[in-house]
Amino acid sequence: MENPSLISVLFATSKVSEHLIKPLGHHQLLLVLLELSLLLLVARGMGEIMRRINLPPVVGELLAGVVLGPSLFGLLFPNLHDHIFPENQQQSDLLSVISWLGVLCLLIVTGLETDLKLIIRKGKTALLISLGGIIVPFVTGFGLGWFLPETFLADPNKRLVFSLFIATAMSISAVPVIAKVLMDLNLIRRDIGQVTLAAGMTDDTIGWILLSVVSGLASSGKFDFGTVFRSVSAAILFLAIAFTIGRTIVDQILRWVDDKVGGVTASLSVLLVLSFSAAALTQHLGLEAALGAFVVGILAGQSRRFNSEAGHTLEIITAGFLAPIFFASAGLKVNLLSLLVPQTLIFGLIVLTVACVGKFTGAYIGSRVGGLSHWEGIAMGSGMNARGAMEIVVATIGLSLGVLNPQMYSIIVMVAIVTSVMSPPLLRWSLSKVTIGEEEAQRLELEKLASRSFIKQIQRVLIPTRGGANIQLAAQLVGYIAQQNPLDVTLFYAESDKQPPSKARQTATAVKDTATQEAFTAVAEEMQLPDESNLQTKTESGHSKVAAIINEASKGYDLIVLGASEQTRSKDALFNLLVDQVIQEAPCATMVVKSHLTEAQGESCRIPQQPLKNILVPTVGTEYSKNAIEVASVIAAATGASVTIVNVINLPQIEYILYERRSFNPMKDIASDLLEQQAVIGRSLGAEVKTCILKGTSPETEILKFAENEGFDLIILGSNIRMVTGRVFFGHRVDAILNRSHCPVAVITAP
Repeated sequence: MENPSLISVLFATSKVSEHLIKPLGHHQLLLVLLELSLLLLVARGMGEIMRRINLPPVVGELLAGVVLGPSLFGLLFPNLHDHIFPENQQQSDLLSVISWLGVLCLLIVTGLETDLKLIIRKGKTALLISLGGIIVPFVTGFGLGWFLPETFLADPNKRLVFSLFIATAMSISAVPVIAKVLMDLNLIRRDIGQVTLAAGMTDDTIGWILLSVVSGLASSGKFDFGTVFRSVSAAILFLAIAFTIGRTIVDQILRWVDDKVGGVTASLSVLLVLSFSAAALTQHLGLEAALGAFVVGILAGQSRRFNSEAGHTLEIITAGFLAPIFFASAGLKVNLLSLLVPQTLIFGLIVLTVACVGKFTGAYIGSRVGGLSHWEGIAMGSGMNARGAMEIVVATIGLSLGVLNPQMYSIIVMVAIVTSVMSPPLLRWSLSKVTIGEEEAQRLELEKLASRSFIKQIQRVLIPTRGGANIQLAAQLVGYIAQQNPLDVTLFYAESDKQPPSKARQTATAVKDTATQEAFTAVAEEMQLPDESNLQTKTESGHSKVAAIINEASKGYDLIVLGASEQTRSKDALFNLLVDQVIQEAPCATMVVKSHLTEAQGESCRIPQQPLKNILVPTVGTEYSKNAIEVASVIAAATGASVTIVNVINLPQIEYILYERRSFNPMKDIASDLLEQQAVIGRSLGAEVKTCILKGTSPETEILKFAENEGFDLIILGSNIRMVTGRVFFGHRVDAILNRSHCPVAVITAP
C-alpha cells in the first residue's frame, strides 16, 4: 500500500518544480555576450574615428547602432543579422537592461560634475531656456500631429492622443547625449555647459511629466486631471526632499561608510546603491529613473567625504563600456530602409524640420530673454536639439500603447538619431564664436589650478594629539586653513594594547580618560573651526601607538598633522621616535610643526594664539616647495599675513670674480622666473606674496639670518622623506632650519 504522506510530498514537490524560474539559457547568454562584444567594438571604433576627424565620439557611438541595425548590416547579411540580433522580446530586454545601466551611470557621472551653486546662480536663465525649449516645440509638434495624414496614425480616432505624443516627442531633450557631448568637447565646466545641463534636466523633468500624462491619457482614452496632478506633485516633492533632507542623508551615509570602511571600492558601491535606489523611487513615482540617478550624483558630488577617485573610476567604466553600449543599442532600432518610401521620406523630413526649428527657436528665444548673447543662444539651441534615446523611449512607449504605427515610430527614431548627430558639430561651431567672459575665465583658471593643487585636495585631516605646545600651534594653523578650505578634522588619541598590571588598571584607565579629554579640549579650542568644517574625536588602540595612528590614517585621510615634542626627543630621531615612524609609514601627506616655544610651558599647558604677520617659504622649485607655498598662502589669506618666497643661490666656497660676473646673473634670472611662477600660485589663493633672492655659501644659514633679521613669525618648508640609518631625514638644510630657527617651523611632506 502506498504511503499517502509520501505521495503528498512528491505531489507538492512536483508543483513547486513547475514554478521554478529557469536560469538564463545557454543560447541567450551566448547571444547577449556576442551582441555586447559587437556593439562595443563598433561603437568604440567609430567613436575613435569621429575623434580623429575632430567630432565627439558620441556621434560614432550613435551611428554604430545604425550600422549594425537593419539599415546596413541587416541589408548586407540578413541571416547573420537576424541570428545575432533576433526579433525576440526576451533577448531585446537583456540588452535593454545593460543599456539602462549605461543611461543611469552616465547621469550619475554628469551629476558628480554638476556645479549646483553655478546652476542656482544661473537658475533663472536655465528655466527660461527650458520653458522656451518646451513650449515652442510642443505647440509646433501638436500642430504637426494634428495635420499629418491618417496613414501615419495607428488609430485615426485617437488624433488628440497622437498629436500630444508627437508634441511630447518634439519637446524632449536627451540629457545623456547632451552630457556626453559636453564631456567629449571638454565643455561641461563652462558656464554654457552648466546652464545647458540645468536647462536640459528641467526640460526633461517637464518632458517626463508630460510623457506620464500623455501615456495615462492613451491608456484611459480620456484626459485625466488626477494623473497630471500626481505626476507634477511627485516631481516637485521628490526634488524638494532630495535637496533638503536628502542632501544631509547622502552626506551622512558617505561619512559613515568612509569612517567605517573607507577606500575607493566602498565609495563607489555606496554611490551606486544610493543612485539605483533613487532611480527605482522616481520610476515608482511615475517619473523617469534617470532623474533619481542624476540627483544622487549631484548630492554625492557636493559631499566632501565622497572619494573623487571613485567618481573617476565610474567615469572610466561608463565612457569605456556602458555609455557606448547604450548609444549603439539606441541606433539598432532605426531602419532607414522604411524611410525610403517617398511619402514616408517627405513627411519624415517635414517632421525633422519642425523638430529642429521648434526646439532651436524655443531655446534661442529663452536664451536671449535670459540674458545670453546671440552666439550663446545659438549654442544653447544646438545643444538642446539633441533628442537621443529619450525620444526613442517616447517612441517605444507610443508604439506599445498603439498610438504610433511602425512608420511614425521609424520617423521619430530617425529624428532622435539625426538631431543627436547634428548637435555636436553645431555646438562646437557656435561655441567657437562665444568669447569667455572675465569672470568665467577666472573661475575656469581657478578650477584648473585647484585640480592640480595640493591644498585644495585636502579635505580630511587627522590630528594625533596628547595636548602639547607643538600640536596646539599646529591646530591653530589647521584652523586657519579651514577658514579658506572647509575640512573634516579628526582629533585622535592613540593608545597601545599593552595593559598595565591588573591592580593599577582601573587607576590607569581613569588617568587616560582625563588626559584624553584634556588633549582633545586643548586642541579643539586652539583650532576654532568655522561652521562649514566638521570636528570629531576618536580614541583607538593598536599593538603600538604608531600602528593605531597609521591604521586610522589609512581610512582615506588626506593629511596627518603632528606636533614635534621636544621633551621626548631621542638622539636617534629628528622629532621623536613616534613622530618619525608615523612620517615614514604615513599613507598620505604630513605636516609636522615645531613651535620653538619654551619647554617650561609643558605638554598640558595652553599656548596663547600665535600672531602671524610674516610667513617665510624657502623654495627650490620642486613640487614639495609648491605644496609649502600653497599651505602658507592659505594660512596668510585667513590671517592677513604676507608670504615671502625666497630662493638662495648657492655660491661656491671661494667666490672668484670671473664666476661672479659670468655665472651669477644667469642664475639670478632663473631664480627670478622661478619665484614669479610660484608667486602666482600663492596670489591665486588670495595671499599677498613677495619674493626675494638670497645668495651665499650656506643656504640654511642665509635663510635663518634672513628670517631673524626680517622678523618672520613662521617658516614653512616643503620636503621629501629620505631614509638614513632608519631615521627620518629631510636633508641637512631642513634639519638645520628645524633646530636653529628662532620662530615656529612647519614641514610639509607628500607621499
